[in-house]
Amino acid sequence: MKEFFPCDDLERTAGPLSPLQRVLLGTDGSVTRILELACGAPVAVTTRVQKVEKADPSVAENLQVQPGDEVNHRIVELKNTRTGETLIYAESYTPLSRLSSSFRDDLMRADVPIGKILEHHRLETRREILGMSAGTRGPDIARAFGLSGNPLFLSRRYRIIHGDFPLMHIEEVFPAASFTGERRVLVRAPSRIHLGLIDMNGSLGRVDGGIGLALGKPEVVLSARRSEGFTVYGGDADARERVLAAAKSVAGALCLPGGAEFTIRSVYPGHVGLGRGTQLALSTATALCHLYGQVQSPRDLARITGRGGTSGIGTATFATGGFICDAGHSLGDSKDKTGFLPSSASRGVRPPEVILRHPFPVGWKILLAMPKSCIGASGTGEKDLFSSHCPVPLDEVRELCHLVLVSLLPALVEEDLDLFGRAVNKMQGLGFKKIENMLAPPITQDLMETMRDEGAAGAGLSSFGPVVFAFTGGDTGAIERACRKTLDRAGGGDIIRTTGCNAGAQVTVT
Repeated sequence: MKEFFPCDDLERTAGPLSPLQRVLLGTDGSVTRILELACGAPVAVTTRVQKVEKADPSVAENLQVQPGDEVNHRIVELKNTRTGETLIYAESYTPLSRLSSSFRDDLMRADVPIGKILEHHRLETRREILGMSAGTRGPDIARAFGLSGNPLFLSRRYRIIHGDFPLMHIEEVFPAASFTGERRVLVRAPSRIHLGLIDMNGSLGRVDGGIGLALGKPEVVLSARRSEGFTVYGGDADARERVLAAAKSVAGALCLPGGAEFTIRSVYPGHVGLGRGTQLALSTATALCHLYGQVQSPRDLARITGRGGTSGIGTATFATGGFICDAGHSLGDSKDKTGFLPSSASRGVRPPEVILRHPFPVGWKILLAMPKSCIGASGTGEKDLFSSHCPVPLDEVRELCHLVLVSLLPALVEEDLDLFGRAVNKMQGLGFKKIENMLAPPITQDLMETMRDEGAAGAGLSSFGPVVFAFTGGDTGAIERACRKTLDRAGGGDIIRTTGCNAGAQVTVT
């Protein structure tokens, strides 16, 4: 990487720098304090590397020590505590021979900013800037900022001098697209579990009707800024395609004057039963609306992006969080729907109205088990499943409605976990949920039985799965250990401890 100094020379490679970028590159004060003032939020440190090693010749020269002397090697990320966004990636080397025991203890303690350590010990120091640079970096640094491809980074190297000798050598790195003064939007959207569709018989002139709830984790985190066209970084190929498709739909429907650069900072697997497609689409649409001053409800954005045409759980949990029961759609000629179709084949159908939204009990715990190498139904295959298995028997729909109305919902309101769990267990063998369980891989049934055997109040399949969930009020350790054994026998998978989320998507504009 070619180095430049001062900022005016750096701009020949990086382009015009914003005032804040110039300050961060050239300051001889605390970067942490500057970041906190700029972001309006505390900055926290996440330590990625903290180890004592022997100085190589380059490190020794920078610190004016002998090669082989012990140095502390530290890599940290400075994060905005309000948004979770990584602001600065910093790597430092410190010669241990120049530290007092108390300073060394503070330095070796993870997640403490260097500036605060210096302030605490009241050391008289100065910063000596060695150089500034612009260029690409390795994938580890790109991933720290949620980026992929070869984005441009800015960096500076400097030494902290105490007395006549270097106390630290530090390099700080951040994306060239950061701190530009442009409006940026960050959207955090909860995942969801789908307990089931209520009426896939349709004999009363309505169809669908969903039950589900928002989860505290995993989540979708998406950032956006204006640009001429549309580009998407981060995530997997399917996630990027979904963001791009949603962005183009919204831009066309709202006649937006420009595009956006999106970065998927956090995302969970798709087609597993956690509603990723809806959360990505609504996060994208919401970010665009904030960038271009548009006011649209999540239901309007769901219609524009083709979500919510069967179940409204994903749209409602994005909007408000909590436990949701929706009204489904009218069925028949000149009605919302004319047949049994999944959301992916119901573009243009309005998302259903919410008929109940209730906070999910904060004391109830949720465990997710996600088998590896399994995906649920989607696309054409999902459409064929709806066509071949609907309508479901009317007596099962009636039993399911009875179960929901006089067992599941009262148990939720009264926070009766045992009754709630029994209702969830019984739902697995009724109506369309019975079809979903029948078509799911055998591992899902094994997981549900394992969870119940280990004390879960209730367990079930989310949508078509393969994610299986369990509700419990106590320690989940025994359930987790048993699920791990079950997953390992079937090729592995992930286990996530989470809770209900009683807030919808969070939007931060900076």
